[in-house]
Amino acid sequence: MLATIAIIGRPNVGKSTLFNRLLRRNKALTHDMPGVTRDRIHGVVRPQEGRPFVLVDTGGLVPESNVDIERAIEEQAAEALAEAQAVLFVVDAREGLTPVDAQVARDLRQSGRPVLLVANKVDGGEQESVAAEFHALGLEMACVSAEHGHGVPALVERLERFLDEHGIASAEPEADPEARGLRIAMLGRPNAGKSSIINAILGERRLIVSDEAGTTRDSVDVTFERGGRTYTFVDTAGVRRRTRIEDALERFSVLRSLKSSAKAQVAVLVVDGMQAMSHQDKRLIEFLDREKTPFIVAVNKTDLLPKDTMRALREHYAKELAMVGHVPVVYTSAVTRAGLGGLLPLAEKIWAECSLRAGTGELNRIMQEAILRHQPPLIKRRRAKFYYLTQAGTMPPTFVFFVNDPELVKESYQRYLEKQLRKFVGLGMAPMAVYFRASHEKKAAPATKPRRQAPEPRRAPKPRQKSTKLGPASKAAETPAEQGAPAPAPKGRGKAEAPKGKGDAPRPAKPRGRTPAKGIARKPGGGKSGARKATAGKGSGKGGRG
Repeated sequence: MLATIAIIGRPNVGKSTLFNRLLRRNKALTHDMPGVTRDRIHGVVRPQEGRPFVLVDTGGLVPESNVDIERAIEEQAAEALAEAQAVLFVVDAREGLTPVDAQVARDLRQSGRPVLLVANKVDGGEQESVAAEFHALGLEMACVSAEHGHGVPALVERLERFLDEHGIASAEPEADPEARGLRIAMLGRPNAGKSSIINAILGERRLIVSDEAGTTRDSVDVTFERGGRTYTFVDTAGVRRRTRIEDALERFSVLRSLKSSAKAQVAVLVVDGMQAMSHQDKRLIEFLDREKTPFIVAVNKTDLLPKDTMRALREHYAKELAMVGHVPVVYTSAVTRAGLGGLLPLAEKIWAECSLRAGTGELNRIMQEAILRHQPPLIKRRRAKFYYLTQAGTMPPTFVFFVNDPELVKESYQRYLEKQLRKFVGLGMAPMAVYFRASHEKKAAPATKPRRQAPEPRRAPKPRQKSTKLGPASKAAETPAEQGAPAPAPKGRGKAEAPKGKGDAPRPAKPRGRTPAKGIARKPGGGKSGARKATAGKGSGKGGRG
């Protein structure tokens, strides 16, 4: 059996920091605020060379206090002292010797346990002189800095010699008690009754219970044996909505609660039966379902409800938990212990389902029957084709469907297949993970040649002036504009000067409308004189042509 050493001291002297440093992991919650640790926390110290031993962290002692929570912390420290074979008395070297330290030292002498005084917050060998006044307590002393690690290796070696000097044996058991058995995490809102349920199952006041919400601040492991099996309850801090979390300490507590619940083998979600299921309760259910953690819903405080309301209460929770129909619901009372007797066997049954494994042949027969009973729907004129089904793993049971296209399996049909699997495989309460994968990878699109870059837009050609056919002599002549020289400015009122020469005259445009009669000719200028001459020629008869 491992030796047990309890850490005792007044608040905010660094007991939890030293506890984490000796364990080499952050098991206890630490903060600058005094009074963070309330329940006692156990951990096993395993030196690299030496015998392991159990270390118990306790809350800060305030002797002769009238505050209920401080008196409850003192009771927890007294129970830790009763089960320990030695004591580490931690003091603050910076603040010096205080009357509370002297009072705690007198109480420890009366307990009859060997005590090793640890002066914390000594950051170097040159500062050990500040702890000289603690020699007045008459105890063997060691100076350390739990935050920076100064003197901690020497403290571990000194503890081994300390145990040998006082004849305290520490034998390594066959296995770590916390590593064996079922690990059950208690999760829920503040003041739902998580600690009360653990105390009722254990039959002792192991955890601090108070009417004040938020009594538990850290995750506390409680290991016990029942019926020849080992169980470990993990009591967690109450989880409130993010908008209602005010300080950083509560935020750390909530994160540790969620982390402990996700790592547990089975979780128990405790809800207050005096209230309807809240939005926060549904959020916690969604978290556990997403993490695929096996869990039970425990409706607590049923002893405060009238008997004629139990039927309505069951209907309410059956309706609210329809989204997780496989989760079992128990109705409990931490005061009368009603419904608590079947909690541990139910947790064992759920955990056994998580290790269930089915053969591939059986799974494919179940798949074919389910598809024949209800075919997958058409999606854009396409229907999903199921090729085969296999189980990929356990804890939780994981199943993989191989189909032609996973996008054709909609969520409603996925739920149908999951229900059929639960029905024929025998998974009534355990979580299940179902995946849909394509049997063959989609062919990649053929590589296309790089597109040619679009040519630069050509400049629009200059509009050409319509002209009549030119003779050989006139082709050589070009206007100044065609030769690139600037055109002469127009004269008069802006009209262009009529071209000189017969070959330079422009071809008249074809008139629109009615065409003139034969024999009528118009002057290229189209003026009035040309029209009169054409009329005169028409009236002169045949001789007019000459």
